Amino acid sequence: MQYLKIMEAINEQIDAGLLAAGHKLPAERKLAETFNTTRVTLRESLALLEAEGKLYREDRRGWFVSPEPLTYDPTYTTNFPAMAKEQGRKANTELINASLIPASRRAASLLQVPPLSEVYRVDRLRFLDERPVVVVTNFILPQYFPNLLKKQFTSSLTTLYKEEYGVIYSKTRYRVSTTSLLGETAQHLRATAGSPAMLVERLNYDQHDNLIDCDLEYWRHDAISIESMATLNK
Repeated sequence: MQYLKIMEAINEQIDAGLLAAGHKLPAERKLAETFNTTRVTLRESLALLEAEGKLYREDRRGWFVSPEPLTYDPTYTTNFPAMAKEQGRKANTELINASLIPASRRAASLLQVPPLSEVYRVDRLRFLDERPVVVVTNFILPQYFPNLLKKQFTSSLTTLYKEEYGVIYSKTRYRVSTTSLLGETAQHLRATAGSPAMLVERLNYDQHDNLIDCDLEYWRHDAISIESMATLNK
C-alpha cells in the first residue's frame, strides 16, 4: 500500500539522520507532490508516524521530527528540571493558574475528601528544550500548605514544599493511561485537538505517610519513554 511505502521512506530518512530532531517537514501539499500521492494518503502515513512517536504536529505550524524522548520514571521524587538536566536536556516551567477551588468529583475522589471540599489547583505548562511537552494539574490539600498561593511558583512544587513547609515526597502511587489532547490542554501544547497523549496520574505522600496532593500530567506521547526499576524480594 502506498501510505506504508511513504511511511517507510520518511522513517528511513529519520533513522539515517537526514531528517534531524525538530526538523520541520515541508507542507503537506508539497510532500504529497514529492511522493506523487494525495493528501489523504499522505496524512495516513503521517498519522502512523505520529502514533509511533516519530513525528509530532503543531497546530497551524505543520509536522516536525520528534526529539529523543525523556526517560521518565513516575516514582522519581525529584523535580522536573533536575530530571531533564540529568539527561542533558533543558527544562523550564510556566505557571498557567493557581487558585483555591471546590474540588471536582475527580479531585475529591483522588484526594479522598468530601465533594466540593476546598483544594488548591495549580496548572503549569512544562517545556523540554523550548518545546511545550506536558500540562500538569496539581490538586493540593490546603491543611498541609497554608497560604500556598502567596508563595512564588518559580521553582518546582517539590522544592517549594521542602523549602517553605519542610514537606518531602516519600511515596507515590501512579497510573499511566492513553488519552487525547483536547481544549485548552491541546492549545497550551500547540497540538491539534485529538492528538494522542499519555496521562500520568500520581498520588503523592509526605514523609509522615499523609496523602498531600495529586497531579494529572498530560504529556505529548512522543516526549516521554516511561521506565521504572523494581527491586524484587529474594
